[in-house]
Amino acid sequence: MLSQTLSSGLDRYRIGPKIRDLRLAKKLGLVQLGKHTGLSPALISKIERGQLFPTLPTLLRIALVFGVGLEHFFAEAPRRPAVTVVRKADRIRLPDSAEGEPSWFFESLDFPIENRKMEAFYAEFPTHAKPSAPHKHRGAELIYVIRGQLSVSVDGEETILGEGDAMHVPGGVEHSYRRKGKTSSSAIVVVASE
Repeated sequence: MLSQTLSSGLDRYRIGPKIRDLRLAKKLGLVQLGKHTGLSPALISKIERGQLFPTLPTLLRIALVFGVGLEHFFAEAPRRPAVTVVRKADRIRLPDSAEGEPSWFFESLDFPIENRKMEAFYAEFPTHAKPSAPHKHRGAELIYVIRGQLSVSVDGEETILGEGDAMHVPGGVEHSYRRKGKTSSSAIVVVASE
């Protein structure tokens, strides 16, 4: 039996809930996790509910199933949500293609973020730009026009977007862009990872 001091000290790491979060993320039941670890489902349930603290060898068995190190269970959760700021001066402007005249230039708005669920870009379509080559990707795309006009062709059907207009393109659908009108245009383009 652990003393109250040790119990309180271990409580702050929330080992049980961390195990439950890993198990649910992998869509494993208690019985399945028990089969992988050699531990009984009842023991795992007690650990997850904080009624029992696992020994280091037991915790290591669980960690190996999920491919995490022991430090995963002892790292304290950040006190506030992790945020990332990307300063304008830190962004790099790149052409859409390294070959020939570019159709647009883009700057990643979220490049330092790991395991991101989307990719966000600031895109500029200069007055002399040619239409982009048709392309598609798995994730859905949202286009929001900041300035000028942009023609978006989706499966051969053209839609003209003006300032403040937005368009959703489903994942896996072929589409292309071209500047419309006499001035350059710019847009925010967000692509979901899946």
